[in-house]
Amino acid sequence: MPVTADDLLERLRSLETELHRLETRRNRTRLEQLLHADFVEFGRSGRRYSQSDVLAEFAATQAGLEPVHAWDFELTELSGTIALLTYRSAHRGPGGALYQHTLRSSLWMKTEDGWQMRFHQGTPSEKERSPQ
Repeated sequence: MPVTADDLLERLRSLETELHRLETRRNRTRLEQLLHADFVEFGRSGRRYSQSDVLAEFAATQAGLEPVHAWDFELTELSGTIALLTYRSAHRGPGGALYQHTLRSSLWMKTEDGWQMRFHQGTPSEKERSPQ
């Protein structure tokens, strides 16, 4: 049974938002499954990260993580094994207010190990209305 565009969007949205969770970030094995060995990120901070940078940073970090609210997911299939996922995100503070609004894009590749993120970019953006 072929995978529909809606099915793929839901699958990649699920994998993407899994990376927003603290329990995933603290699980090296899961991060290695989700992030391609040649992973590169251009963070909203302007820093460049490799897979090993991300693994080292998350292993060393004991701090908490503000919940991430993500919306407006869109998928562009570039081939049968490569897909571009774009969306908006913001952190949710203790009082529920959203801050640090970001435009995000991720390039996902289907490998022998399943879908893996090959590239990610976060760009600071203006505050956007979101479905709460």
